[in-house]
Amino acid sequence: MSEYSYVKGHGTENDFVLVPDANGRRELSADQVARLCDRRAGIGGDGVIRVVRTDATEDPAAVAARGTATWFMDYRNADGSLSEMCGNGIRVLGHFLATHADVDPRNPLPIATRAGVKTLTFEGTRITADMGMPEVRGSTSVSVGEHSFEARHVSMGNPHAVAFVEDLGDAGSLLEAPGHDSSIYPDGVNVEFVARRGEHHVAVRVHERGSGETRSCGTGACAVMVAASLADEAPRGTSYTVDLPGGTLEIVWTEDDRILMTGPAVLTAEGITNL
Repeated sequence: MSEYSYVKGHGTENDFVLVPDANGRRELSADQVARLCDRRAGIGGDGVIRVVRTDATEDPAAVAARGTATWFMDYRNADGSLSEMCGNGIRVLGHFLATHADVDPRNPLPIATRAGVKTLTFEGTRITADMGMPEVRGSTSVSVGEHSFEARHVSMGNPHAVAFVEDLGDAGSLLEAPGHDSSIYPDGVNVEFVARRGEHHVAVRVHERGSGETRSCGTGACAVMVAASLADEAPRGTSYTVDLPGGTLEIVWTEDDRILMTGPAVLTAEGITNL
C-alpha cells in the first residue's frame, strides 16, 4: 500500500488520526480505519477523520453542504463503522484546518458532517462548536451486566442514552457495550453515565459505539448537558461544566435552541504511514 500523511490530535484526550485528503483521492476501508486506530500495531485512536473538501467527495452530506461549507468531516469509529458526528473530533479538525489549510481562525468556520453543517469559532486552541438543535426522544434503559439503569434518549445527530447514577463506579466495567433496546437503537448507541458534582456541574463516563469506553465524548457531553438541564429545569443560557476522564467541556443550551460546546483541541504528531 502506498504511503500517505497523517496527523494525530485529541480533544480532552478523545484522540483521532486525521488523514488529509483535500482532493478526495483516498477512500478509507473499514479494515484500514481499524488498523490505523489499533493502539499496538497502528497509530492509535478513538476514530479516524478523513479531511476532504465538499466538492471532492460524493458523500451525500458533503454534496448537500456545497456552497455552505468548504470542508467535510468524513468520520469513522475505531472499528471502521461510519458515524454521523463527533464533537471532540470536529474541534480537532478545526484546529488542523486553522494551522494546516487556508483557513482564517478569526472567522467562523462551517464544517459539513453527516449530522449537518456545524460552525466553529476560535479562541486560540479553545474552540466553540455550534452543535445544532438537540432532539429529546423520551425514556429508555441500558444495562451493564445484571444491572439496569433508566436513561434519557437524546440525539445530537447521533444517538445517546444518558443515565444518572449516584457514583460513576456504579456503571461497573464498560469494556463491553452496555445493553440497550435494539428496536430504539438499531445501529447501536453511545451511553453516558452521569454523577452530579455540584450546581450545573456533572461528571461522566462514556461508552462510544464502535470505540468502547473513551476518555471523552463531545456529543455525549452535549447530550448529558441536555438531560441534566431538563432534570434541573434550568433556564436556557445556563452554562454547565461537564467533567470527563480526559478533561472538561463547557456547554450552553441557548435561547434559540442551539447547543454550544467549548473545549480544547491539540495536535500531537505528524507523520507518514502505509497502514
